Formats: sequence, C-alpha cells, structure tokens
Amino acid sequence: MNMVENKVVGNLEICIYIDNDAINPRENYAHLGEILYHNRSKYILGDRQTNNTEMELKAQSKDVVCFPVYAYIHSGIALNMTGFSCPWDSGQSGIIYATKKKIRQWFNCKNITKKTIEKVRKIFEGELLEFQSYLNGEVYGYEIKKRNGEILDSCWGFYDFDVCLNEAKESANYMRISAA
Repeated sequence: MNMVENKVVGNLEICIYIDNDAINPRENYAHLGEILYHNRSKYILGDRQTNNTEMELKAQSKDVVCFPVYAYIHSGIALNMTGFSCPWDSGQSGIIYATKKKIRQWFNCKNITKKTIEKVRKIFEGELLEFQSYLNGEVYGYEIKKRNGEILDSCWGFYDFDVCLNEAKESANYMRISAA
C-alpha cells in the first residue's frame, strides 16, 4: 500500500493510502449524467464510446440537457466542460447529458428551469471530477491504528483526499472521546 499521509491524533495514528482497488464510479454508483465519448486513444473517457453522429443527435435533442466534455491528457487526465488552453493535448472528447425525464425525476419537479439546469451543470462537474480522480489513481482510504500497529478502523473509496482525511480525523477523534 502506498501511504500518502500520516498524522498522529492523541494516542492514535491516521494513515492515508492510495486505494489500489478503487471501483470505477461510473460503473457502480448512480449518476445523473451519462458520458458519451469518442477517441482513438487507449483511454476510456466515459460510460460509453460512440460516434460523433450519435453525440450530435443527443446534443441537438430537445429532450436532453447536454454539455460538452473536454479532456486534457498529458502526464494525467483532466476533464471539464469548458475546455483547456492547450491545442495539442486537449480537445472535446464527448458529451455529458441527462434526459429531461430523468432530471425531473431526480429533482422531483415538473418544469426544468434555468436554476434546475445550473444544478444539473454543477452535478455534472462533480461527476467529471470524481471520474477524473479515478482515472488518475487519486482514490484514497484510511486506517486508524494504535501505536502498537493494531488497526481500529478503516474506510476506502474516497475520490477526494481532503474528504478522506477529514473523515479519518473525525473517526479518530470519536474513538479518543469514546475511549476516555
């Protein structure tokens, strides 16, 4: 296991590791958006590879809310919906979309307003960041140990380092307080 951080909290030790057995979040968790991608590289940059024609039809459909997905591939992979300034290692790799029916169900609403579309955009941004973390091997887990090395608690599958560290600290503080 690759340890990336080690902190002492009272008489406990928090160890943060790279999660080498991380689950692809696009395969195992519910998402509002579906990422369609096209590329000729070795990378899987979404839920389903498709051709430009299908993406153009989705993007033009009045039944979906759709945003472009851009990829920057150079010593890692970055994904966003606004593009990158590098013309050589970046470009549009696909789209992320949801049907309006699914959006109405997700938000339990009858009408899709500009405010709803802004919420959808933010959710899509989060989904892309989560997937980007997975693609780059930036998924974490923690162990809380006694000084003698005995593991008291562990949790894995955090797609954000800061969230992992905060959860570990909360768990360690709870153990210290409940042990007192």
